[in-house]
Amino acid sequence: MAKGDDALARKRGKVRRKRMRSSENAVSTRVAAIIASKRRRKTGKRRGCEGMCFSLPSPEDPFNDRHGKKKKDGASPNPDAAISDDEPPKKKLKPPPKEKAAAAAGGGRGRRKNPVAPELEAGEEKYDRPSKFLVVCLNAIRDAAAAGVDGDLVHEDASWGLEFWKCCSASPPSDVLHAGEGCAPPGLAAWLISAACDIVARKEKLGVVVPCPFLLYIVPSQERALEVRLICKPLKSLGIHSVSLHPGASVEHQISGLKSCEPEFLISTPERLLELVSRKAIDISNVSMMAIDGLKTFMDLNISDKLYSIKGAISSDAQITIFNDTCDQSAVPVVKSLLRGRITKLSVNDCSLNHRSAFIAQHIHFCPSEEKKATQVKEILEHVLDSSASKTAKVLLVAADDHEAQNLASSLKLQTCAVIDDTHRGTFTICSSKGLINVLVKGQDSLAKSDIEEFEIVVVSDLPRSIDDYKEIISGMSRHAVSGEVHVIFSNDDAALADPLADVLSKCGQMVPKFVRKLCG
Repeated sequence: MAKGDDALARKRGKVRRKRMRSSENAVSTRVAAIIASKRRRKTGKRRGCEGMCFSLPSPEDPFNDRHGKKKKDGASPNPDAAISDDEPPKKKLKPPPKEKAAAAAGGGRGRRKNPVAPELEAGEEKYDRPSKFLVVCLNAIRDAAAAGVDGDLVHEDASWGLEFWKCCSASPPSDVLHAGEGCAPPGLAAWLISAACDIVARKEKLGVVVPCPFLLYIVPSQERALEVRLICKPLKSLGIHSVSLHPGASVEHQISGLKSCEPEFLISTPERLLELVSRKAIDISNVSMMAIDGLKTFMDLNISDKLYSIKGAISSDAQITIFNDTCDQSAVPVVKSLLRGRITKLSVNDCSLNHRSAFIAQHIHFCPSEEKKATQVKEILEHVLDSSASKTAKVLLVAADDHEAQNLASSLKLQTCAVIDDTHRGTFTICSSKGLINVLVKGQDSLAKSDIEEFEIVVVSDLPRSIDDYKEIISGMSRHAVSGEVHVIFSNDDAALADPLADVLSKCGQMVPKFVRKLCG
C-alpha cells in the first residue's frame, strides 16, 4: 500500500532531525524547539493572539490584506482605494525575511549570535522584573517537594530570592555572601536554581550563546549532591538538564555520561570535579554562575585550596554565591580570596543577629568625659588609617543628633590634623602623611539605612538610647564588603546600656570589655 503525504513528510522530518543531531553544528534541544516553534508561526497568515488559527476574508476585507485586524477610524479598508475606486486593491509586498541564526563553522556548541539590541551586544543585559518562567520553575520545585517539606518555603523566602535575582541580573552581576545555619536551605537553593533558569531562558530567547555548564553548584558531600539534584529534577521537563558528580559512582561511568549530554547545571564535589577536569571530560572555563554550599564544611575538611583551583579553572567573570554557616573571623581570608569583585550580603528576615552582622568586628572604647570624646574619635580615625589597606578610608561618624554632629566636626578641626571642610554636604576630609580619611557625619535622627550599608567602617561617638538602634547599625553596615568595623565610644552616661550591650557582644561572638562587665547588674 502506497504511503500518504503525511507519512512521507514525517519520515523526511525524522531523517532531517537525525542528520542535524549528528552534525558538528548541532544545537541543543531547547534551541531546536524554539526554531521549530518560530517556523510554525511563520507558516501562513494568522493573528498573533489566536494561536495557530488562521484569519478568514470578510466582506470589509475580501483579499485579507489586514489579516483579521479591525479597520481604524477614518481609514479606508485598502490603502489603494484612496487612489482609485475602479482599480483592484493590490496586495502589500512582504518584507524580506529576517536572517536566521546560522551555525558557526567551528565544532562543538559554537553558534553565531542572532542580531540583538546594541546594549545586549555590549554585555549590558538589564532586567526590570523576573520573568514568568522563573515563577514556573519555582512552582515546579514547590509542587515536587510539597509532600516532603512542611510549608511553602519558596514563597516564604521570596524577599531573599528577589534580592538575589537582582544581584544576578545586574550588569555586571554582584557576588552574594549569605550567612546562615549549615548549607543552603531548600527555599534559598530553589531561588538560586530558578534565577539561573531565568537567565538561561532569557539569553537563549535573545539568541545569545549559553555555555554549558551554566551553573556550577559545589557541594561538600555525596549526600548533599543528591539533595540538590532532587531540587533540580523537576526542571528537566522545562528543558533544564542537571547532572550530579560525586564519589558514589565510578569515574568512567560519569565520563561516558557527560559525553552523551550537555547539562546546564552541574552539581559536584570538589575532588570529583577536579578529577574530571584533569581528564578533560568536562570544560568549566565558561561557567557563568558558581555556588559554594557550606563554606565552613569545606574549611573543616581542609579542602579550601580545591575551591581556589576550581575558581582558577574558570576563565570567565562568573557570578559567585557563598553560603557560609559561620561568623568566625577565620573565614574572612577565604571569602576574600573567592570574592574579589562587588559583593552583596544577603540574609533572610528571621536570621539571628550574629548572622546578620557576620564578619563585623565590634570595638568598644571607654571615654571618661565628654570633653575628651573628640580626641578619642581622632585617635580611632588615625588607627583606621594605619590599618587600612588603601590610602583612602571612608568612615561614617554617628553622633546623637545633627547639633552634636556639627559640634564634633568643629572640635576635630581644632585638633592637630589638617581638615578640608565640606560641611554643606555633612562631610569633611582629614589629611595626614599616611593618607586621607573621608568622614560622613550623621545624627541618629537623620540616619537612614542607605547611609549605613555603603560603609565598611562606622564610628559611634554617642551610643543610641535604644540598643535596637545599635543592632540596626551592625546588621545593616558593610553590605557590599566582606568584613567591617564598628567603633563605639562608651562613657559613664551609657551605664544603663551595659547589660544589653554585653548581651549583643556575646551573641555576636565578640569579646566583652572588662569595664562593661563591671557595670553590668
